[in-house]
Amino acid sequence: MSILPKQQRLSSLLGLALDGSRLNGLVLRRADGVLHLHQSFSISLSLDPLTNAPELVGREIRNHLDAAGVRERQCIVSLPIKWALTTHIEIPEMPEADIASFLQIEAERSLPCDVQTLHVAASRCKTPSGKQHAILVGIPRSHLALLEQELRAAKLKPISFTLGLAALQPPEAAASDGVMALAIGESHVGLQVTVGGGVAALRALEGAVEVEGGERVLHADLVAREARITLGQLPPELRETVRRVRVFGPPKLAQQLVDEMELRLDSSGLKVEAATLYAASEFGVQLPPEASVSQAFSLAAGRLTGRQTPFEFLLPKVTPLQQFAARHSSGKLRVALLAAAAVVLVAGGLFFFQQCRLWRLESQWKKLQPSVVQLEDLQEKIKQYRPWFDESVRGLTILRCLTEAFPQDGSVTAKTVEIRNLGAVTCTGSARDRQSLLATVAKLRKLPQFRDVALGPTRGQPPAVQFTFNLRWNEGGASGN
Repeated sequence: MSILPKQQRLSSLLGLALDGSRLNGLVLRRADGVLHLHQSFSISLSLDPLTNAPELVGREIRNHLDAAGVRERQCIVSLPIKWALTTHIEIPEMPEADIASFLQIEAERSLPCDVQTLHVAASRCKTPSGKQHAILVGIPRSHLALLEQELRAAKLKPISFTLGLAALQPPEAAASDGVMALAIGESHVGLQVTVGGGVAALRALEGAVEVEGGERVLHADLVAREARITLGQLPPELRETVRRVRVFGPPKLAQQLVDEMELRLDSSGLKVEAATLYAASEFGVQLPPEASVSQAFSLAAGRLTGRQTPFEFLLPKVTPLQQFAARHSSGKLRVALLAAAAVVLVAGGLFFFQQCRLWRLESQWKKLQPSVVQLEDLQEKIKQYRPWFDESVRGLTILRCLTEAFPQDGSVTAKTVEIRNLGAVTCTGSARDRQSLLATVAKLRKLPQFRDVALGPTRGQPPAVQFTFNLRWNEGGASGN
């Protein structure tokens, strides 16, 4: 099933309506709430879009557009209604979320070919009693892909593939309720019944238009008969709501069909009219005075004014990676790709987990960093001022040990004691004689608290010999003592 894409806001657009070999188009631009009609053309293609090479068909279209002076690249395209396969179904009571799946199953069951080869869109309508109905419309994907290639070869950018008949008589409009629309085409007549906000029937009446002597001949009796058959196939609740028949097409043929339909449907009470002019409020903007009713104009004007197309058949874009996955979606390669993907996924998960932990730790560090910096600064200060707060009182201990080594009779006295870094000691003083001085130095050398005791130069004569000696405090010797 197709999903209607979000529309982009446009200011100009090329509307194209393809009907057999006939291609009608025009360029519309919107400015200040007014639609302006620029180029318009109607051409007959010599190449069949479904059988000839897309490059050749595209080149032919481009040549016709250049001759008409068309430079607009973005286009909205009406597909031939003959391409559409349709089926009508009644939707039973079910939750809204399940309806899409139900329609998918019904499309596979009811459409007369493999639904995988179709691009399917749906339109839903509701009867006055509340019952829901839907029409499923399938267009061959091969046709859509071929047409898109041809348009791109013509240097055009299609933004939508839809049905022009639904643009002529939009089902969501209130004025479309209970309307059977008939659009006279190149070789057929398109039929659409709109009731309850959706499309209830959609057909291409083949053989309704033939070419005789170079002119198109309309078989109105065939159209009337098929119209009655279509109404007869609708559920009674839907059929009874149809009140009008609107005929679109060339004025002469449209009026002929109107006259024939009035005669043949007179007993049914249907009002038949030819749709030759747009209502002033049709698109909510001012229309160009030369605008005539056509599928190309309805498509372009509807899109420029924000109207949503009821059927969208533009194929979704497929990326090269998706194409590769679809091409190799089975077999050993698929298993290998799945295994590789699993490995990449696991590895990626581990790296992601590691990265998450790093992010978390970095976040915690940012919170702790000020406290850590403050603590480191405090430790530096403690290291700098620790000697001033030494509880072992090393300086006093050194002085006490040094004092105890001196003789009690005062024969050797200290004058100055200098302690550097609580380890290196320099002592100066005076001795009564050299024997007393040497005895004191010898005693110091025996003490384990001191090491490297060195007597310096002496001066003077007894009883006042000036001396200096150096020594180093042995911390291990102090504890051992």
